[in-house]
Amino acid sequence: MEVIGMGGFLVPVRERKTPRHAVRFDCQVVRERDFKLLGEQAIDLSADGMLVLTDQRVLTGEEVLVSFRVPNLRAWFDAEATVARVVHGRRPGDRGRGALGLRFSRFGRIDSSYVKAGLYRYPPTLPGREPRMDYAESVARIMMGAA
Repeated sequence: MEVIGMGGFLVPVRERKTPRHAVRFDCQVVRERDFKLLGEQAIDLSADGMLVLTDQRVLTGEEVLVSFRVPNLRAWFDAEATVARVVHGRRPGDRGRGALGLRFSRFGRIDSSYVKAGLYRYPPTLPGREPRMDYAESVARIMMGAA
């Protein structure tokens, strides 16, 4: 963290509700509008979404259907998701040629709880880039400290 005036620190933006875990597993991701298979291998998972390898052209915002099984759980999970990010493999740290960051839009609470429980033994995914800073929160903390 960087130190800024009056002894305060920049506060990183808390963007993720649940941690991602580095786990490779089989899945099926199908585009909803034409049922085209987009990917069969995921490389990280959280209770809110996953990162899936692909070589298909996909647009951010597309709706997909996902079926997967966490490696140490026996149950299969089905979810509806939205493509939140398309990774083109151009940034340092991007894995493979392409990947889709999926955000679950319909995923039951019970299923989400099972996934969280199944992920405890897998390491968290390391961030691929520097965290963004929440400048408004940083200024607010500086002002509170100065008062």
